[in-house]
Amino acid sequence: MNANKRRAIYETLQSLNPHPKTELEYTSPFELLLAVLLSAQATDVSVNKAMRKMFPVANTPQTVFDLGEEGVSGYIKTIGLYRTKAKNVIATCRILLDQYGGEVPEDREALESLPGVGRKTANVILNTAFGHPTIAVDTHIFRVANRTGLAPGKDVRTVETALEKFTPAEFKQDAHHWLILHGRYVCKARRPECWHCAIEPLCEFRPKTPPPDL
Repeated sequence: MNANKRRAIYETLQSLNPHPKTELEYTSPFELLLAVLLSAQATDVSVNKAMRKMFPVANTPQTVFDLGEEGVSGYIKTIGLYRTKAKNVIATCRILLDQYGGEVPEDREALESLPGVGRKTANVILNTAFGHPTIAVDTHIFRVANRTGLAPGKDVRTVETALEKFTPAEFKQDAHHWLILHGRYVCKARRPECWHCAIEPLCEFRPKTPPPDL
């Protein structure tokens, strides 16, 4: 895919959604960190539902740590892998309290040292909480980047590198939000909805899927 086509894709996505944002609900970097940590192999809807109950009770490293693993488990038991996630949440809170004064660090290496936090989660935190132009690649973005031809790659890290290389600077801050939303609602895994896709004329996916029979 050439540079002009890539730019046109981002311009189109920007025109449809000038100020994209995560669908996870949060009011602080710590709330976002917990929400992203819990969202692995779970939907944003399920995480938001659980956090609407927990955050009014505990939404700081100290108050969440004071809940303990069983307390956190009680709030997140509707989320997949909740016991492992509760353990990681408490361990993360302990590290934040002991090493970072109860604050979420604005540093990739420090973030990736937290239990349950990998490169994707670190990229989300750096981008969404702190305004860094990072691009977090999840399954939706990996699929969209490969299917459209925007930034093909055999693994997540390769796609991330390609997106960072080929995405024009002015679009990098919002790129992962546009791509994840496009993958979630239009360029779906089982059947991309090409018939109402705004970037269909620019996309290199073949064959295009027709609309379902009415």
